[in-house]
Amino acid sequence: MPDATRGFVRSIDNGILEKEIDLEAILINTYHLFLNPGMEIIKKAGGAHKFMNWSRPLLSDSGGYQIFSLIHKNSRLGKITEDEVIFKSPTDGTKHILTPEKAIQIQFDLGVDMMVCLDDPSPNDYPKEKIAQAVSRTIRWANRCKKEYEKQIKVRKISEKNRPLIFGVIQGGQYLDLRKHCTQELVKIGFDGYGFGARHIDSKGNFMEEVVRETASFIPKNALRFALGVGTPEDIVKCFSYGWDMFDCVIPTREGRHGRLFLRKEKNVIASEAKQSRNISTNSFANIQDDKSFYETININNGKYKDDFSRVDEHCDCVLCKNHTKAYLHHLFASKEMLGMRLSAIHNLKFYADLLGALRNSVN
Repeated sequence: MPDATRGFVRSIDNGILEKEIDLEAILINTYHLFLNPGMEIIKKAGGAHKFMNWSRPLLSDSGGYQIFSLIHKNSRLGKITEDEVIFKSPTDGTKHILTPEKAIQIQFDLGVDMMVCLDDPSPNDYPKEKIAQAVSRTIRWANRCKKEYEKQIKVRKISEKNRPLIFGVIQGGQYLDLRKHCTQELVKIGFDGYGFGARHIDSKGNFMEEVVRETASFIPKNALRFALGVGTPEDIVKCFSYGWDMFDCVIPTREGRHGRLFLRKEKNVIASEAKQSRNISTNSFANIQDDKSFYETININNGKYKDDFSRVDEHCDCVLCKNHTKAYLHHLFASKEMLGMRLSAIHNLKFYADLLGALRNSVN
């Protein structure tokens, strides 16, 4: 899912997202929409789907990661108590209070199809004692979220068929015992899915392979596994091979806007690494014999593309690759033309959608 953080995927309209890229869902951010445009506007519009004119599924995260990131970086911007989070808006300094119950209420008001519990995502480099405290608070808040969720289902008279899915979030940093404990306690509460909380890379930027893999194994097989914030194409394929089902990230659109494009090295080759654990068929998207064997990236701002009249990606059929050359795209970026950023973001989203589609189809 691309991140439509503030209710939009930057520079790309819904028609492109649905018809050109065929995205099945996108992610919105409770924290950002709560601050701007505010819940009164969204409720007047009839919910986030109508406000955005998006007919397909929406997943909202709780906003906890953004709020806690603010507080962890600058304690003057807020504080965490057992009952609530008190924080100041970074834009206008207004004071706000968010409780687990309010986070769920906001997500019901948004009218999303999938929602996430408010959690305490402490940085991975925190001492184990502090991360353990965050795990305990995450579990207690998850219990409060689930109770409020069940209350809202009754108050709003939502049927079992039409209820939104709800996800608990697994915290524990780099410590497997804490991750396992958090998962076990969340499973006792009972959720439709479970997310990998906090970052999946350590303080040095290294992928926490063992932690991500083992955390997936702690989750019941009949539950959805949501790898929040993942990530690069190779990290997605790794996580898929471990059992994670869902992903969201700003990478494809953000990198596209800066002129970095993801290109396939081959059109149809088997994803052999992931095949071992998820029975991928031989018509998959990419060959993952090592981390980046199935794709490469280019920076279209590089001067060598000034007179390169080849297709951006010979294996892609997106609107950019069907109609324009590397030289033209380079010209758009050199001219600081928004069209270049838009086309590049569309291409990267198509790359990601095709990758996830192939991985999904390979186990069907």
